Amino acid sequence: MNEQQFQQLLEKKGVSLTNTQLEQFNTYYETLIEWNEKMNLTGITEKNEVYEKHFFDSLSAAFACDFTKITTVCDVGSGAGFPSIPLKICYPHLNISIVDSLKKRITFLNHLVNELKIEKVALYHDRAETFARNPKFREAFDLVTARAVAKLSVLSELCLPLVKETGTFLVMKGPRITEEVSEAEHAISLLGGEITDKITTELPFEKSDRNLLLITKKKRTPKKYPRKPGTPNKEPL
Repeated sequence: MNEQQFQQLLEKKGVSLTNTQLEQFNTYYETLIEWNEKMNLTGITEKNEVYEKHFFDSLSAAFACDFTKITTVCDVGSGAGFPSIPLKICYPHLNISIVDSLKKRITFLNHLVNELKIEKVALYHDRAETFARNPKFREAFDLVTARAVAKLSVLSELCLPLVKETGTFLVMKGPRITEEVSEAEHAISLLGGEITDKITTELPFEKSDRNLLLITKKKRTPKKYPRKPGTPNKEPL
């Protein structure tokens, strides 16, 4: 996917990019590749593949949610900034909070945010379990998202405590989601969520399936969740 195809395919989905935004994506790509030589941020480095498998894939979130009506977004386990930084480029009004447990990724993201000259992006070097117990952030976000971080049963415990009531937990997964959903139904309900939609799409050129799962926060999460760091992974609900 070259830059022109990227722009045209997003346009068909109702996402219009200005020249400035296209320049920001190019800067994002160049910065990612430059830093990837110093630290392992991604195994995908060809420009066409980065545009399709990272940038376009991240923006598929906008095919499921109307980001013009969303203000606060938390991206858990963002890695190299996916999906939140591509979303921020397209929707500059968003207040983005990014949580990642690896300091080197936060260092990269801090540099990237400066290079892109974007504001209203807060970066937190923290474990999701600890972050979600902080009263400042607990049940504070319109939308919380995670892209291929962990199994759904684990992700739900890390993310749903951050979603405000009536807010949305947007899960971005590959093709094998049915089994995960079945395993996670109890955890989602226990944590106050309810699955309200599942959208299956595919990458335009690679043709691999992508699944977007929308979980609405119906009631407050019990105070004892999330459990202490490491427990959700070791003992999923």
